[in-house]
Amino acid sequence: MAEVTRFAPSPTGWLHLGHAYAAVFAQEAAGQGGRFLIRLEDIDGTRARPEYEEAIFEDLAWLGLSWETPVRRQSDHFDDYRAALTKLETLGVLYPCFCTRREIQEEIARAGNAPQGPDGPLYPGTCRSRDAAERNERIAAGEAYALRLDVSKAMRLVSHELAWTDRERGRCKAQPDVFGDVVLARKDTPASYHLAVVVDDALQGITLVTRGEDLMEATHLHRLLQELLGLPVPEWHHHRLITDEKGKRLAKRDDARSLRSLRVAGWTPERVKEAIR
Repeated sequence: MAEVTRFAPSPTGWLHLGHAYAAVFAQEAAGQGGRFLIRLEDIDGTRARPEYEEAIFEDLAWLGLSWETPVRRQSDHFDDYRAALTKLETLGVLYPCFCTRREIQEEIARAGNAPQGPDGPLYPGTCRSRDAAERNERIAAGEAYALRLDVSKAMRLVSHELAWTDRERGRCKAQPDVFGDVVLARKDTPASYHLAVVVDDALQGITLVTRGEDLMEATHLHRLLQELLGLPVPEWHHHRLITDEKGKRLAKRDDARSLRSLRVAGWTPERVKEAIR
């Protein structure tokens, strides 16, 4: 079977050497006869900018990569994410959360030894037990809220063990509660990264998800969402990250290592590819 892979940057800054590695890795993983796609993860309308989007295409073309068109932009497909949320609501595994970040931090502090997840202390479940009347009243009053996944309830709907195949690590058992009751959408934003990426990969027919090892933990949650939504399960390859001299992962704010800066400094595509091997 021909592989379908993708590179999915966010147009919120300039691409750097780490992005170059991820993009080249994804295209090479598609193999001869496979398909390589670009997807723009531009849900964050406050940070996504047209100049960054244009630069993504310019940088990737300069590296010698080619991809199918049209390119999928998440901001053009909010209806797809709303449909997924509707299905999850029908299953009864979503609830509105009205807590502010400060309120969550204060609750965690009061609790003492709060459970920890990959991103820090887990949400303490403050809004999980609110009754329907209170929820509806607060939503009708226009309060800001997020939609959280009731992960314990969701896991009870799955009758078999969840797992995935990682081409670097083999068979991996999924532990979806690692993130706790994660946010899947907000009042004015119909999808978080976790929901959008699962829906997008399914709709685009991705057979092999290649991404950095820093997103390995997210796959635990993504397998649960795929199961709840009845989506196909791809394989994954979580690859190494490109780091600086101190072993720190590269970030978009590090302009000195952006591809555009390196290009201006006289780097060639061949030198970039050599640097990331």
